[in-house]
Amino acid sequence: MSTVPEGLRRAAPNDLRVVRALIMQAYGGYLRQLGVRPGPMDDDYASLIAQHRVQVVERGGALLALLVLIPQPDAMLLDNIAVAPQVQGTGLGKALIRYAEQRAMEAGFQTIRLYTHARMTRNQAIYAAAGYQQTRRIIERGLDRVYMEKRLD
Repeated sequence: MSTVPEGLRRAAPNDLRVVRALIMQAYGGYLRQLGVRPGPMDDDYASLIAQHRVQVVERGGALLALLVLIPQPDAMLLDNIAVAPQVQGTGLGKALIRYAEQRAMEAGFQTIRLYTHARMTRNQAIYAAAGYQQTRRIIERGLDRVYMEKRLD
């Protein structure tokens, strides 16, 4: 059974401006809470799009979410899910998690990995409810990160 969210497509170079705007909207609320810029705000989306790592959800001409997947030697890295504030809480993020897991399995991975900021406890709870388990906590790029993994069967 396919778990492809409605309106999902590969990001194109001409999406760069709206991708960056979505990232600022989705993560801007964390600036005060974290006291630092969340890592995804500083990622090189031009490069990620050129490498075909970014998928976006577009509906009615509006970019509502994005997903960044990066294959690693031992797991698929779910590098980023960003959802526009106006559709947060609608299940779109959870649909993207399921889709990321499907893509990881199709690519032959038995594990999917992600990280989030230690203070983003809501995100950690969402991932834990989806079956992810914390594997480590480290300071990386100046950010207090919690790594989580899920075994795919």
